Amino acid sequence: MMDITYTDIIKIGVAFLLGALLGLEREYRSKPAGFRTLIMITVGATVFTILSYRIGSATPDRIAANIITGIGFIGAGVIFKEGMKVSGMTTASTIWIAAAIGMSVGYGAYYLAAGVTVLVLIILMLLARLEKYYDTFHQVKFYRISFGAGDYSIEELEKNMQKTGIGFKKNSVQKSNNEVIVFYRMGANQKEYALLDTYLMETPGIKSFEV
Repeated sequence: MMDITYTDIIKIGVAFLLGALLGLEREYRSKPAGFRTLIMITVGATVFTILSYRIGSATPDRIAANIITGIGFIGAGVIFKEGMKVSGMTTASTIWIAAAIGMSVGYGAYYLAAGVTVLVLIILMLLARLEKYYDTFHQVKFYRISFGAGDYSIEELEKNMQKTGIGFKKNSVQKSNNEVIVFYRMGANQKEYALLDTYLMETPGIKSFEV
């Protein structure tokens, strides 16, 4: 029978606190993995790490390796593809680092766990603002534009896109039932994207577009 020690209680408490700090930030932004989820991940990783020593295995790192594998499955569950946009990558990364923080606590590396938590919070809160500010000057987007084969042409489309000042690269072209679908990778600022979206919505030959 394994007895819980005073050190174990401290480790679980520290893991709870650090997971709560990360979870509050994610909860504030209404992300899929929020307050309770990140607490359970950090505490769970801590408990598994403690058990890796208590079990008495000659290779305690095997449990640590399996923690990383399991967290990979959880992280994959919060990544979503909505049309041309992929979301949830930051939340998945937060889950991954939360497990690392929990493992650090389990090994007794409190300063490392606390330092990484502070660093992650800086990345999530401060650098997010810097990223938004940068996006006003340049942002990469992927467009799916469709039009009738006899109503419009790729040459005309690209000629008008050049007038908006947008940099673009044609990724692929599909044709089905007299409909042409073109996929572009574009780089521009918010004002240029607004001009492009207005043009696409007001042009009769354009059937639909998706970002």
